[in-house]
This record gives sequence, structure tokens and C-alpha cells, in this order.
Amino acid sequence: MSRVVIVGGGISGLSAAYYATRAGHECTLLDPAPHLGGVIRTETVDGCVVESGPDSFIAQKPWALELIRELGLEGDLIRSNDHLRKTYILRHGRLTPMPDGLFLMVPTAIAPTVTTRLLGVSTKLKMAFELLRRPVADPPDRSVADFVRDHYGAEAVDYLAEPLLAGIYGGDAADLSVTSVLPRFVEFERRYGSVTRGVLAARSGANSGPPPALFLSLKGGMQQLTAALANHLTRVVRAKVSRVEPGYRVHFDGQSLEADHVILATPAYTAAELLRGLDPELADLLAGIRYHSSITLALGYERSTFQQPLRGFGFLVPRVERRLLTACTFVGTKFPHRTADNRVLLRAFVGAGTNDALLDRSDDSLAGDVREELRRLLGLTATPLFCRVQRWRRAMAQYTVGHERAVEQIHARLARLPGLHLAGNAYLGIGVPDCIRTAQLAVAAIDALDRLV
Repeated sequence: MSRVVIVGGGISGLSAAYYATRAGHECTLLDPAPHLGGVIRTETVDGCVVESGPDSFIAQKPWALELIRELGLEGDLIRSNDHLRKTYILRHGRLTPMPDGLFLMVPTAIAPTVTTRLLGVSTKLKMAFELLRRPVADPPDRSVADFVRDHYGAEAVDYLAEPLLAGIYGGDAADLSVTSVLPRFVEFERRYGSVTRGVLAARSGANSGPPPALFLSLKGGMQQLTAALANHLTRVVRAKVSRVEPGYRVHFDGQSLEADHVILATPAYTAAELLRGLDPELADLLAGIRYHSSITLALGYERSTFQQPLRGFGFLVPRVERRLLTACTFVGTKFPHRTADNRVLLRAFVGAGTNDALLDRSDDSLAGDVREELRRLLGLTATPLFCRVQRWRRAMAQYTVGHERAVEQIHARLARLPGLHLAGNAYLGIGVPDCIRTAQLAVAAIDALDRLV
């Protein structure tokens, strides 16, 4: 049995502690925050389930679902109302529905693509001719914007790729790496030339039957997952780690712990600070991973104040049309069990990026501007019953061009430091399933090293 110290109490650290404890290791988790779970926080306000962080996870990635089943929470799983799924894009000041059949920005149905008002004729023609592209033997890493512009045109970047990825990464399609963010599309380009043909081929080879839900969540909110994981912890120390020394010795609040293995389940920039004295080159690589900030506002209303029902899952605002909002989710439409029958819950997103001044604005100032945008876009003039504002400073890792190579270099440095492991959203994916996967890989590496001793 090894002594494992885990730094960070978000979903990555909690998952690592769970898997390491299950494997028989002696675990200590260190985190200074009064609330375990990191950005995953849920509260119930006036009959509404309000998420401060992620409200769900992608069903296609199996790691979160497997963990939920293992924890005995499967009975509380809820599926997104995909029969109501429609997303709107702001175009020339009006909310226009995305055409049916789109897989992200890839068209897979002819009639909706031809008739949509979201895209112009030249873009539709480019999408048609994209089917004729030849395979690319060794496609280079480039930005998502360059990749989509090459395949589908500039308008597809502005009104499909950019708003979709801004909603996921809080970043800019001109900076994000297509190899790291859309690896399947790069593989389709390599194999088929045409990304559309690749998507169609993948769908034709899929199992028949009703399609699975796009998103999954838990009835009581995502905090059900982190709370269940926290219940399996054997030792938690509420302390801020200052450095990690060879050996390994983890220092915190004037104390230290010896460990056979250390898992840093923190943002990459925090891991860089902790490892600066241990491996400066590794620290530089970690510090090179950029992060953006975000702000969410949950606004609850009387249902009777809405003249018409909210249709679809919500809307996205492209950069070329943006004032403050990047997106808004109609929570009660997206998921069941989220709002009381007489309530409507809107979740508004503001992409702060690296704008500290925006983060420092007061709740009232932010809420006032967001409400003005909702009035302009939805005709919503009612005063909300409640408003919850949450700021997430430097929480969203940015997979910029060259990210895959940087991660390879990080792992090469880690190979020289057996017993040191990384987990979190900075490496293999930013979603909840991806974070859980990094925790699994870290514990698997511990077990593999222990077998060699």
C-alpha cells in the first residue's frame, strides 16, 4: 500500500482519491477551500436547481457514467430533453435556429442546410463542394478557425464554430487547436478528405436504435456526484500547499507530508508554482497552458411573466454580434426536474476571457446589463425573483495550437519523476468525464509503478 497525497479537491482530485482508496492506497487530500468539488456547486433556490458550474456531462464519453453507476447514483440520472433540442444563434440582431442535422458545424442533412437563414448561398455551396475533398495524408495542427474556414468558409467560422466553441471553452476559435479540440474531424480529414463524409460514415456504422441522450445529469444537480465522492474520503486536510520537494515531501501551512506518490489535481498554473523548485522545465511547460475566466448568472422568474414558452435549449451569441452575453440556457427545457412548474430559470454566460475588470464588476452591474440584453433578445421585461452570480477566475483551460505537443513534453518530463502525476482539465479534455479519466490514468500509473517495486 502506497502513501498517496492528492492536491486539489475538484472533480479530478475527488475522483483520484476515490480510485486510489479503492485500490488500497493510503490517501490524503489537500485543499484550502471550504467547499469540495471545485467548480461543481449546486443549490436549490425557490424550487429551481441552480448550478454554478457544469450542469451536465456528455453521454458519449463513458467515464462519468461509469463512476456514477459505481457510486450507486444511477437511479438519479436524468437525460436531456433531446426531443426539444433546438439551439438559436444571434444573426443580425435576431435569434435564428441552427439547421437540423448539424453535427457541431458539420452539415449532414441537405434540406435544412439549403433552407436555413443562418448561412448565405456561398457558404451553402462551399459546404456542398466540401464533399469532394481528397484525403490529407498528414494534416498539420492549426486553429479551429483555419480548419473550418478551409472546409466550410468564413461564415461557418463566425456563426457556427466560434459561438459553439466559445460556449464550451470560453475561448477563441482563432486560438484553439483543431487537433486537441476536434480530433475526430482531423481524423476524418486524414481518412476521407471531407469532414462531412467522415461524419456520415461514422453515423452509418453506428448501432441502430434510438439515439442516446446528448447530455446526462443528476436530479439533485452535479454536486450529487462530488458529494458522493467526498463521502469516500479517508483524510482531508484544509490547507494550501506551498511546494512539492523531491522525495516526495508536500509542504503546507508550516507542515509537511511524505508521500510515495503525489497527484496534482490543480490548474496547470498552480501545479507550475508547486513544482518550480523541483523541475523548472516542467513548471514552464505547465505555466504555458493558458486559462480563461467566465461568469454565470442564474435568473429565476415567475412563469406567468412569459408571454410565450421558451423553445429549445437556448441561444448562442457569436463574437461578431456580441455585447456581453456569450450564451443563455433555458434550463427547464433542457432538463427535467430542474424547475418548479411555476418557475422559469435562465442561465446566462459571460465570457470574461482575461478581462479582470469584467470579473471585478458588481453583481448588480452585471445583472443589469444581462437583463438589458435579455430584454433586447427575448423581449423579457420582468424582474427576476432571484439572481445568482458566479465568477470563475482562470478556470477554463485553453487548448491552443500546439497543445498536443506541449502535453507530450509534459509527460516526457513526468517520466523522469516517477511518483508524480497530474490530473485535471488542462491535458486531455475539459469536461467532467475527461477530468475523471485523468484521475483514472493517474491511479493506474501508481498501480503500475508499485507493481515494479
